[in-house]
Amino acid sequence: MSKCAMTVVPAEATPYFPRMPPRARIGTKKAPSRRPIRKPRVRSKSNATPERAGEIYRRLHLAYPDAHCALNHRNPYELIVATILSAQCTDVRVNMVTPALFAAYPDAHALAAADRETLEEMIKSTGFFRSKAKSLLGMAQALVQRHDGRVPRTMDELTALPGVGRKTANVVLGNAFDVNDGVVVDTHVARLSKRLGLTKETDPVKIERALMPLFPRDRWTMLSHLLIEHGRRVCEARRPKCEQCVLNDICPSSLV
Repeated sequence: MSKCAMTVVPAEATPYFPRMPPRARIGTKKAPSRRPIRKPRVRSKSNATPERAGEIYRRLHLAYPDAHCALNHRNPYELIVATILSAQCTDVRVNMVTPALFAAYPDAHALAAADRETLEEMIKSTGFFRSKAKSLLGMAQALVQRHDGRVPRTMDELTALPGVGRKTANVVLGNAFDVNDGVVVDTHVARLSKRLGLTKETDPVKIERALMPLFPRDRWTMLSHLLIEHGRRVCEARRPKCEQCVLNDICPSSLV
């Protein structure tokens, strides 16, 4: 036989060692998880103090000494109507609609008797005109039935009117009656309150409750006007003009 010849072992003579299933192997260890380890969140301490809030108010008041309610009105009735219309709409647009509206319906008695379709057509450009028309008619009818057509001066009576929530009531009380019952929280106030570190809340009612202890009661109405004015001119939602901001050295969200 040649030296290069190979010895062939019969198949039946080949030893067989059965492989154990992976889970049954002895001494095997479970592969370690490769999921990234999440680091615990570090919560910054709140710097919302009355002293810091007072400095914010002082600077904003110097920057906007003429800040006021942007909704044009001559009496509480006109203000409550304009405020209802301002939901999901700019004050500029509302001010374009209300002159003709107030000419047609100068008081609650006239508005309560308004034709719904005619009213909807007049306020159509403010958006959500059907639901707003329903709120205006319900509010006016309630004023006639419960208050002889006059706008009440208390939070409970105002919020009991159809279409009137706490925000609208605060606008009317603060600007028509000079009653500081709360803080008006709109999108500007909510955004700036968080950026300035005055609160971490996102719900308007909770934001209001967080702001009230930080400022004297007689400043609540003006506080809203100042924050709204600053939000419109400088602290915009998408591109805040931090380089122009009078609060950039004490604002935790400043980009400069």
